[in-house]
Amino acid sequence: MEGQHFNIQVPEHKGKERIDTFLVREIGHVSRSQIQRLIKEGFVTVDGKPVKANHGLHPLETISVFIPKSQPLDITPEDIPLDIVYEDDYLIIVNKKAGMVVHPAFGHSAGTLVNALMAHCTTLSSLNHPARPGIVHRIDKDTSGLLVVAKDDTVHRHLADQFAKKTVIRQYYALVWGLLGQSTGTVETLLARSIRDRKKIRVSEQGKQAVTHFQVLEKYPLTSLIQLRLETGRTHQIRVHLAHIHHPVFGDHTYGGRGRQLGGLNKSQTALAMEMLKMMPRQALHAKTLGFVHPISGEDVFFDSELPEDMNRLLERLEEAKSEESV
Repeated sequence: MEGQHFNIQVPEHKGKERIDTFLVREIGHVSRSQIQRLIKEGFVTVDGKPVKANHGLHPLETISVFIPKSQPLDITPEDIPLDIVYEDDYLIIVNKKAGMVVHPAFGHSAGTLVNALMAHCTTLSSLNHPARPGIVHRIDKDTSGLLVVAKDDTVHRHLADQFAKKTVIRQYYALVWGLLGQSTGTVETLLARSIRDRKKIRVSEQGKQAVTHFQVLEKYPLTSLIQLRLETGRTHQIRVHLAHIHHPVFGDHTYGGRGRQLGGLNKSQTALAMEMLKMMPRQALHAKTLGFVHPISGEDVFFDSELPEDMNRLLERLEEAKSEESV
């Protein structure tokens, strides 16, 4: 197999450090996520033995790293319209529509954001898996909103570093079930993949830290509109955290945001809830704002997007219901 080989000896007086962070600094041209993937796939050993990404290094250990040569991308460019908020020679900000998968995966080989980007851009970064060119971060298929895409590896590395250091500003709007007892708050848990269903995430003592801050913007019949700010970016983080505090995202099939909330409602409330669920077949969650330091100019940049039509229609209906209640 073609690729790059590295043999690195841990310095004699080296303090304890995770192997993934050590290798990012030592090798220089790879990201932490790329190193973690190499470790997971068995391309990194310490003294001839495979390790985990959190392995704490000891002086004089010998690390062997093999970086396979990237395989040619087998992704079909597709002329799919993109809602481009901003674009320059280095990156592109896309307002992803709900229902679009970010990158090709099992069961979704076409119609993804990456397929559309391949047709739109002449170059995309290659730091990630070959099926994810340019993709610095992701949002769920049925979540709409802003994503930044890198056009080259240097830009990708700078952006990934900002995400890792938690300096990127990410704000979401969500319509949730119920009226929250406080106007602002923070949800902080450990999250891990579910043992029973690998497609789901759960709160677990064996998980990774996840922190979500929220602010209530408006209270409606049966629901609240809230703004959320991510401090970490775990898979399904917002959806799991809101379900954890018993205010799941409205319309969320996976985490209790649909039929489970209808119990205990009176006849008129049930009718309103059913009408709203029909209007919103997905989770009412939108990645509204995105801010970071531009990797080339060094300037602080901030992007905002309008709520999608389906969420706006739902909020208009809730405004009507709120007015009817006050009469």
